[in-house]
Amino acid sequence: MRSLLIKDTTREERMKIVAEALAVCGGACDFCNGCDNIGGGSVDSLYQPYIDGEKELRDINMEYNRSTVR
Repeated sequence: MRSLLIKDTTREERMKIVAEALAVCGGACDFCNGCDNIGGGSVDSLYQPYIDGEKELRDINMEYNRSTVR
């Protein structure tokens, strides 16, 4: 498995990583509640800080999980 860390990837690679991960379910994210993102905005925009090299995937996922676990 290749590294997904920002330091080991280019912006283009991070865009591809996010697109492939979000496509796992086989559908488009528009108006999809499959990730329990009801009212949370666009799921792909959630990962923009990773694509931009500002925040690691792990950190984004941990923050998201903390906000949805009740």
